[in-house]
Amino acid sequence: MTTLLRDPERHAKRMARKQELMRARIANAQNEQGLLLVLTGPGKGKSSSGFGMLARALGHGMKTGVVQFIKGAFQTGEEAFFRQQVGVDYHVMGEGYTWETKSLERDIAAAEAAWTITQSMLRDPTYEFILLDELNIALRYNYLDLEQVLDDIHNRPSHQHVIVTGRNAPTALIELADTVTEMTVVKHAFKDQGIKAQKGIEL
Repeated sequence: MTTLLRDPERHAKRMARKQELMRARIANAQNEQGLLLVLTGPGKGKSSSGFGMLARALGHGMKTGVVQFIKGAFQTGEEAFFRQQVGVDYHVMGEGYTWETKSLERDIAAAEAAWTITQSMLRDPTYEFILLDELNIALRYNYLDLEQVLDDIHNRPSHQHVIVTGRNAPTALIELADTVTEMTVVKHAFKDQGIKAQKGIEL
């Protein structure tokens, strides 16, 4: 077994240098503005991350909005919880996953209805945080006009944070975003082991 030698003095110097660099970066980052975050990729956790930020926003007393574009055919823990919270305007607009509805017309109608609600939030400066769950899926299948979506998000109030989730985020949305995270798959219980969605994890 290899023993790792640790030098406390060297470590302290490295951490002091890192502290100096981080404090300088923090001091230079003084802008406050609404951010557009895109959470995409095939890995699990995109919506979970979005709802985690929603909890943070509520902790700061922000007025928030949630529009779910695809989910809707089944109950989820996040819906059950966040609908009970003061300060959340929650809308589930989808009819389930695209392979379940099998109707292009119904999916387009549901997405357009969801975007109408989203537009009202994006134009209302009292909303400080908006989560657009699975919007990327609706964009991938062309249920919505991408240019209209980009324009509406770009022209929102300057302090408003918008979180967009869903795999296959379009390139134009990634370019518009301030922060983009792509989640990858290492192992997945359903795909690799055939384990069904679990309450508290996927539902």
